[in-house]
Amino acid sequence: MESTLKLVSPRPSPKKHRQKNTAPPVNQKAKTSTDKYPLGATLLPGKEGVAFSVWAPHADAVSVVGEFNSWNADLHPLECQEDGVWRGVVSAAGEGHEYRYALRRGDSKFTRIDPRAIKVTSSVGNGVVWTPKHGPNKTQGESSKPVSLKAPTLDHLIIYELHIGTFNASPGQGPGTFASAIEKLPYLRDLGINAIEVMPITEFAGDRSWGYNPAHPWAVETTYGGPEGFKAFVDAAHREGIAVILDVVYNHFGPGDLGLWQFDGWNENNLGGIYFYNDWRASTPWGESRPDYGRGEVRTYLKDNALMWLNLYGVDGLRWDATVYVRSCSGKPQDPGDALSDGWTLCQWLNDELRQARPDFITIAEDLRDDTWLVKDTGGGGAGFSAQWDSAFVHPVRASLLVAEDQQRDLDKVISALRCRYENDAFRRVIYSESHDEVANGKARLPSEIDPGMTDSYPARKRSALGAVLTFTAPGVPMIFQGQEFLEDGWFRDEVPVDWGKLVEHAGIHALYRNLSHLRLDHGQCTAGLGGQHLEINHVNHEQKILGYRRWREGGAGDDVMIVMNFSTLPVDNYEIGVPVGGTWHVRLNTDSKAYSGDFSDQGPATIEAQPEPHDGYTHRIKVALAAYSALIISQSRT
Repeated sequence: MESTLKLVSPRPSPKKHRQKNTAPPVNQKAKTSTDKYPLGATLLPGKEGVAFSVWAPHADAVSVVGEFNSWNADLHPLECQEDGVWRGVVSAAGEGHEYRYALRRGDSKFTRIDPRAIKVTSSVGNGVVWTPKHGPNKTQGESSKPVSLKAPTLDHLIIYELHIGTFNASPGQGPGTFASAIEKLPYLRDLGINAIEVMPITEFAGDRSWGYNPAHPWAVETTYGGPEGFKAFVDAAHREGIAVILDVVYNHFGPGDLGLWQFDGWNENNLGGIYFYNDWRASTPWGESRPDYGRGEVRTYLKDNALMWLNLYGVDGLRWDATVYVRSCSGKPQDPGDALSDGWTLCQWLNDELRQARPDFITIAEDLRDDTWLVKDTGGGGAGFSAQWDSAFVHPVRASLLVAEDQQRDLDKVISALRCRYENDAFRRVIYSESHDEVANGKARLPSEIDPGMTDSYPARKRSALGAVLTFTAPGVPMIFQGQEFLEDGWFRDEVPVDWGKLVEHAGIHALYRNLSHLRLDHGQCTAGLGGQHLEINHVNHEQKILGYRRWREGGAGDDVMIVMNFSTLPVDNYEIGVPVGGTWHVRLNTDSKAYSGDFSDQGPATIEAQPEPHDGYTHRIKVALAAYSALIISQSRT
C-alpha cells in the first residue's frame, strides 16, 4: 500500500463488520442482462462482429465509436435495457479495433473507455477489442487455456514479492516488462521460490508507478506488455513450477486518469458517480474514490474482476491491498462508527466465489491490524482469507535487529513474533522482514537501516542474515522482497531498477537465502519440521542474547529442527542447548560459514553428539559454538 494523502475523518455509521455470511444482501448479485452476452466487448464467432455491453443507468443515449465507424457516434447506437445496461452488436468491429463509448446525458456529450476493457492503448487512450491468442509454444489446434499449476499448500509456500517495472529493468532504458521478468524465472526457481507475488499490474497513469493507482481495473498495464504479456508471464511461471499471486486494489480506484469517474454523467456531491460512494464513505487516504460496496452492480464488477484474473490468466491467488480500507472508512474497524459492513460482506462473497471456482486458490489480506477475523471461515463470520500479512512479525523483528546496542535488544519481542498465529494456525500469516511498504516511505532495506551508508558492513550482513533465518524458520509463510537475497540496499522506488550486479558482489548471501529456502522445503529430507505447525521456545538467555527454539511437524529424526541464534556481538563456545533426543545432530546451516562471506569465521563443528544430561526441559544436551550475530539450524538424519 502506498500512502501519500491525508485521511479525511468520516461521519459515524452504526454498521458492524463481523457478520455471519448467511444470505447475501438483496442487491449483492445485480441483474445485468447477461442472458445473451456479458458486459464489455465480446468478439463473436466467425465474422459476426463484436457485442458491446455497458452499464450506464443515467445516460440518455449511448453508442459505440471506433476505428470501424470513423468514430462517428451516430452510426452504432446501443439499445437500453431495463436494468440500465446498453447493448448492441457491431458487425464491422473486430479483433484489435480501438473503441470507446459515446454517451449523452442532457446536453452533455462525452466518451469513456469501457470499464471492462481488458486491453487499452493507454490510461487516457482507447479500449481495444481483445481475446487471448495461442501462446508461442502452442500450435494452432491447441487451446489458449492458461498453463495450469497446482498451487503449493500454505505450509510449503515461499513467496517472492516483485515489481514488474523494476525487477529486471535496464537502467536508463525504461520500465521492466513481463518479457524481461520472464528471463529471471529460472533464477527464482533455483533460489527455491515457488510463488511470486506481483505488485499491481493494472493500467495506471503514466509509465511508472507502484501500481496502487488503478486507472482501469480490468486492463493490464500497456508499458509492461499488456494482457498478452501478462498471460505469457503467468504461463512461463507455471512452466517453472512457480505460482503467481497478483496484488489487486479494491479499496480505492485512481485517482489519476480514472475512466470510471462520473462514468455516465451522474453524481452526487460532485463525487464519483455510479461506481463510487457519493457521500462521506468515498473518502480514502488516496482520494474520494472508494467503490460503492453496497451497490449490486459494483459488487458484481469487483467479483467478475477477481474471477477474470483466475479464469483468463490462470493466476493462483490474489493479495488484496489495504483491506482495512475495504472493511472500514478510516482504518479503525473496531470502531462501530467506522466499520463498513458492505465491504466486509464483499470480502466474504469474493473469497467464497474464488474458492468455489478453484478450491486451492490463495487469497491474502494486507490488513496489518492482526485481526484473526480476516482468516476465519466465512461460515463463522470471518472474511475467509487464506492468510494475512503479519505486522506482529515484521515490526518486532525489524525493531530487534535495528537496535545498535546489544543490551537493548529485546528477545521477548522476537519470541512474540515467533509465537503469533491466527485461528491457531501457523500458516494463516505471511511473515517477512522486507516488503515494498517496509522499504519505502521513509524506511529502507534492512541492511541500510542497520548500518546507513555501509550496507555491506559486517553488522549489516550478519544481522540481516538473522532476519532471514527468523523468516524461514518461524511458523508462517515466508516472503522476501526482490533483491533482498543479495543485499539490495537503499529504499524502493519505481524508477530505480534492482541492481543485479549485487548478485555477483554478494553471491554468498544469495547462497544463504537459497540454502534457507531449500531447508524450509525439506529438500534434504532432514528438516520437515520447518513446514510444521509446532514451535517451542526452549532456551532464552537475556544476558548473552541467545535464543533457541524447536520446530517440528510430527517429531523425530529428520523432522525435529533446533534453531539457535546469537543476537550479540560476543561469540560463545561450548554453549549448552537442550535437545529432545540423543544421537548425532548435524548443523544444516551456519550463517557464519565462509561459504556466505570470506570474512566470516566458520565457527563450530558440523556434527554434534548429544549427551544424556537433562537441559532446557529436554532429556539431552549438546554443546555448540556461536559466532557474533549468527544462527545455527540443527537436525538429525532420518534413520
